[in-house]
Amino acid sequence: MTDRGIATVFGGTGFIGRHVVKRLVDAGCIVRVAVRDTEKALALKPLGTIGQVVALHARLSDAAAVARAVDGASMVVSLVGILAESRAGDFDRVHHLDAAAVAQACAAAGVSHLVHVSAIGADAASPSLYARSKATGEAAVLAAFPAAVILRPSVVFGPEDAFFNRFAKLAQLLPVMPVFGAETRFQPVHVGDVADAVLAGLTRADVQGRTFELGGPKVWTMRALLGWIMAETGYRRPMLNVPAWLAALQASVFERLPGKLLTRDQLILLQRDNVVAADAAGFAALGIAPLAVEQLVPGYLARYRRAGVPPKPQN
Repeated sequence: MTDRGIATVFGGTGFIGRHVVKRLVDAGCIVRVAVRDTEKALALKPLGTIGQVVALHARLSDAAAVARAVDGASMVVSLVGILAESRAGDFDRVHHLDAAAVAQACAAAGVSHLVHVSAIGADAASPSLYARSKATGEAAVLAAFPAAVILRPSVVFGPEDAFFNRFAKLAQLLPVMPVFGAETRFQPVHVGDVADAVLAGLTRADVQGRTFELGGPKVWTMRALLGWIMAETGYRRPMLNVPAWLAALQASVFERLPGKLLTRDQLILLQRDNVVAADAAGFAALGIAPLAVEQLVPGYLARYRRAGVPPKPQN
């Protein structure tokens, strides 16, 4: 094991965070998992040797706690993000102000490497609050820490994802599959590849201050993805394109329910393609060959497969 010093991960208990912590452990780092709930972080301790993974209580609204979390660290990863607001202003608070707080603390502490994970679609001019807050956060991070590496993944998939699992479950439960944004394009990216990109951003001197858009090897429309999921699980549901007015009405109801299955802001995002821009640096610039949906997703969709239906042959 090579000793790479101390790395602090904000959001280390999340979907991407757990994989990032594993990569850092394997690289020989002492990993501080800075979170609000240290009980969740305790589950990450077995990823390393005794004392290698440290759960650290740090609310991002507490400047002193953030400063303690990055003090002495050579590498910091900022992963904190939300998909829907619990109350007005949450997007700006989490994606902008909290991200800025981490970057400012890193600059003050003399941290060498900072990776900030944003999202494809970050755009200060977007009508989506989510996309605008992501762009504002990126700008604030770079203003405080110009050498920061910004990563923008497309839809992230993996065994615990909220995308393929959600729609496979819906295929089980519903007589028809509702389709929102049928022709919107996505470029799903494996969570392990995103974690590899984070590690590259922390360890390669030639990537500092750059932005990378991360997408898998294949671009899919929403309709094609849903059709593929149903073929994999054996639930041949008719696909019903939901008109914009009905989608907006449903979202206004769903966003008030626990779990926020669909929000009006997410509908705005579904009107825009979520793919790597033609002129953007991506995985190739980081020396990473991303894995395809077809290579990995069938393995964890097996739990949803209709009894007696064999897996769909892959090309």
